[in-house]
Amino acid sequence: MDSPTSSPHPPFADAKGTLSPNGRGVGAAPLDLVSDFPAIPSGWAYLDTAATAQKPKPVIDAIARGYAETYATVHRGVYQRSSDMTLAFEAARRRVAAFIGAPSPNETIFVRGATEGINLVAQSWGGANLKPGDRIMLSMLEHHSNIVPWQMIAARTGAEIDVAPLTEDGRIDLDAMAGMLTPKHRIVALAHVSNVLGSVLDAKRAADLAHSVGALLLLDGCQAVPRMSVDVAALGCDFYVFSAHKLYGPTGIGVLWGRYELLEAMPPWQGGGAMIDKVSFQGTTYAPPPARFEAGTPHVVGVLGLEAAVAYVESIGLEAIAGHEDALVRETREALSHLNSVRLFGPEDSAGIVSFAVEGVHPHDVGTILDESRVAIRAGHHCAQPLVAHLGVDATARASFGVYNGRQDIEALVRGIERVTRIFG
Repeated sequence: MDSPTSSPHPPFADAKGTLSPNGRGVGAAPLDLVSDFPAIPSGWAYLDTAATAQKPKPVIDAIARGYAETYATVHRGVYQRSSDMTLAFEAARRRVAAFIGAPSPNETIFVRGATEGINLVAQSWGGANLKPGDRIMLSMLEHHSNIVPWQMIAARTGAEIDVAPLTEDGRIDLDAMAGMLTPKHRIVALAHVSNVLGSVLDAKRAADLAHSVGALLLLDGCQAVPRMSVDVAALGCDFYVFSAHKLYGPTGIGVLWGRYELLEAMPPWQGGGAMIDKVSFQGTTYAPPPARFEAGTPHVVGVLGLEAAVAYVESIGLEAIAGHEDALVRETREALSHLNSVRLFGPEDSAGIVSFAVEGVHPHDVGTILDESRVAIRAGHHCAQPLVAHLGVDATARASFGVYNGRQDIEALVRGIERVTRIFG
């Protein structure tokens, strides 16, 4: 195909600030927050937020204070600094629980990230409840972190895995899944938002379908929590996981939420300090949740950083964030659709993510040339190899947005792709 030599896309339309019926923004007024992010230099278009979000100064400051001014262990010391840190740690738990609509902070467990949260459920709940002949339902678009733990526990217990297909535009096909579910299914584990396609799951319907056959629903909320309001009670799910670093918080900390009666019945996954009631060489009894699943010294300062990230997002407002990112996605898809060498993946209303391929150019080459133009994207299979194979490609290029992005980043992306097509003819 002929490669364009100038930008053929129309100028960006002004945003108006309304909301769609599902609460996601439609043309909301653009945000201008890049100055809050010291690691984003002027003229650098960071479009890899789906991999990890940059950190705003309030989060960086909270982490620095935690180590430099208030640091102490929690739940152990009787001295004042430790008591103060314990109060701050548990206040953070309450704040995070409220952020996702958890009925009780005791249902909110701090883990290293969503990956650890899913492994915890698979090994603890799955190990105690799955048996030969039981079935696990996943979907074609899952991240490896929501595939491999279930394969491991299936191999251990004799359970089997089914995979729900996708609709033509890249959503989990719940109609097809409804026809596949049987009373043998014990758990359904799905992405709330796809990390490759940005497609949003109808989570309430997924919960109703799972419960109709007596199964539980686990949702991977890594891509949902930073950009849409989440209320686990209203969604009706049974487990929900997310990572702080995709929510403008630090790495090494995440959240597993679970209904308390399920957590209370689950055996510990790891043993050590803090998760015990009483230890003797004759036997050990365990603490109730959440302590039962938080063995060892926790990532205390990471929890404070997560709380600061939640506070930062709440200060902006999830509706404003959704509207901002939705406008950027629409404008990006519109601009790229005018480049006849570009193939777009996923639905038109994808949440914060645009995956694409340039005809005849490997995504790694696209990413390298864009990097020369100071545009950072992700190129590869995005830890979703089954999905990428389903799309019929080896890899995709992915631009993903955050609160710090603006139209100048889209223009830089388009200019960079035009340069790619010129270089490769």
